[in-house]
Amino acid sequence: MKFLICTVLAAVAIAAPQYNYQAPAASSEEDSNERVVVHQRDDSGERVAILRDERVMEEDGRFNVEFEAANGIHFAKAGSPETESGAIIQAGQYSYTAPDGTEVLVKFVANENGYQPESDLLPVAPEFPHPIPQFVLDQIAFAEEQRARGVRFDDSVEEPSASYGAPQ
Repeated sequence: MKFLICTVLAAVAIAAPQYNYQAPAASSEEDSNERVVVHQRDDSGERVAILRDERVMEEDGRFNVEFEAANGIHFAKAGSPETESGAIIQAGQYSYTAPDGTEVLVKFVANENGYQPESDLLPVAPEFPHPIPQFVLDQIAFAEEQRARGVRFDDSVEEPSASYGAPQ
């Protein structure tokens, strides 16, 4: 029985689809003892030249990363560890040309308050949808006057009649 189970498991393993993933080819050139990637494939499969790829990692955790591609993508980020919590505070920016031709520039900070991007193209929450009508402001002022005079709103309301809604 054990032999039969092992044989079935081996047959299933052999029959399973074999995936042969190959990462996109990248060529490189040695330049001043740094590895510089010259070409990388984009989503359409076309090769894009990498014009600059600089990475600096300090022993104390500080770092700088700059990247520039021939298709107009620019990326720069710097960071350092926060001494108390060990979290990494980062700041940087990236830019690219959108498919409609719009130049996109996003500046960001990532710290204890989270990721905070800034860009002219990011949506902005609208201001209050409309001005507060004067009668609402008057009602608020009236309520404040009554509160200042010590009028309790519960005292001014009469209890409903016990026979309210009862047949007569």
